[in-house]
Amino acid sequence: MSIGPASSALFAGRVARRRAFAVAVLLLCGLTLAFGYANKARCAGAPFEDNGRSVVFDMIKDSDVCYSDIQLLWLGRDIDRHVFPYIDGGITEDGALTGGAVEYPVLSGVLMWLGALGAHDDAEFLARSALLLAPFALLTAWLLYRMAGRAALLWAAGPPLVLYAFHNWELPVVCAAVAAVYVMAFATRYSVRTRAVVAAILLGLGFCLKLYPGIFVLPLMAYVLTSAEPSENGTRRLDVRGAALTAVAAAVTVVAVNLPFALAGYEGWRASITFQQLRQADITTNSIWYWGLRQMFDAESDGEAVFQDVVSFASPTLILLSFALAMWLGWRRYSATGAFPWVGVSGAMLCGFLLFHKVHSPQYTLWLIPFLVLLTVPWPLIAGYLLADAAVGVGVFRYFHAINSGAPVEVVQSVVQFGVWGRAILLVVLYVLFIRAEPRGPALLVVRVSGAKVRALGPVSAACHIAPAPGTAAGGVDVEAGACGASAGLDAATVRSAE
Repeated sequence: MSIGPASSALFAGRVARRRAFAVAVLLLCGLTLAFGYANKARCAGAPFEDNGRSVVFDMIKDSDVCYSDIQLLWLGRDIDRHVFPYIDGGITEDGALTGGAVEYPVLSGVLMWLGALGAHDDAEFLARSALLLAPFALLTAWLLYRMAGRAALLWAAGPPLVLYAFHNWELPVVCAAVAAVYVMAFATRYSVRTRAVVAAILLGLGFCLKLYPGIFVLPLMAYVLTSAEPSENGTRRLDVRGAALTAVAAAVTVVAVNLPFALAGYEGWRASITFQQLRQADITTNSIWYWGLRQMFDAESDGEAVFQDVVSFASPTLILLSFALAMWLGWRRYSATGAFPWVGVSGAMLCGFLLFHKVHSPQYTLWLIPFLVLLTVPWPLIAGYLLADAAVGVGVFRYFHAINSGAPVEVVQSVVQFGVWGRAILLVVLYVLFIRAEPRGPALLVVRVSGAKVRALGPVSAACHIAPAPGTAAGGVDVEAGACGASAGLDAATVRSAE
């Protein structure tokens, strides 16, 4: 298909505008990160105790809502002593980590160690960690803009990044998960199998940071399994080998990253897993288990033990059931449309995990935001979730301050409960919506022309321009896709998302 001068100029103008907006997104993300750091840094600074702890930290961390796990863990994990994590570590019978062991997977532990290099107090540790983590947030913003256009501002300039960017070590794991989606959507010069192997490696690295991206490997395998070209008679075929390669790539990545730590110091490496197994659903976990189920048990020690036993069984059971249901719903979607919605199913599985896990820390919202960006979730629903999230993210610390200071707790307790239950309800809604949602903004579209087999045309801009895939015409084609205009040059074309 040939393109005239006017069309070429129009396309060049669109490219220039998109590049300018991409720069704006990155600048806004940088500004948001600066606000996020300034918020947490209110808890850090001279004078310091002999161990490098800011005196002001324990005084205002809850009342001024500037608490961060990063600053807290300067002490208690041998970070202040610059001990390399895991190798000489362990865990005591009462669950205390020792000798450099930390409660997170190995790559997060290494990032914690790197952030402490050269630091002499918790303020320097916070600052150096922020510098280490910030590039991951910027890269995530750029990837999301490439895939979803202006909706990426929800990540780049949204309240969660201010509240949680430097609360914990979440930014690298979010970046790994988003990068996996990007590879599948935009690296169209490579086969589905090749893209899936690279994406699986990224998800495996994410698993070694904070575990949750590992659950996305299963829907990715299902996508690869169902992406084989149909047979000559039009019947669907399954790419079993491609799905197996995807699983192997993820598993090998996880083993390759973890094995050196396990061999060098098994007890320290195993301690991070034991710590999470021993963690209880208490007032610090912000979960439906504590705020709902705990009230049904006796307040005495026997009631507490029974409650924890119930949660230890019910939480993983319901999480696994939610995963199975999401996969089943995704398969039904594939049967109806011909495309397995692996991104939507991944989002639904994450919702199930957040809903039923015994710990729902406020910063986990950063895990969810990319799905709200990538998929067509109604904006009022997103605003409602952010409101509920802020009620927890701000309210829980004010609640702790009220408890510790002896102030009335009724109002702030109600705010926290509103946040916990508001979040829970909206996670159920999002669970359903994600599986059926279409991509938002630029996406990888697959076009089915009457009587022709499905073919990928490549990434689509916010203006609905489809970049040519290798081997197609040099020009682009405008097609019908939601807000896009009528199809051009494609007889009776229908467009669906391949995510």
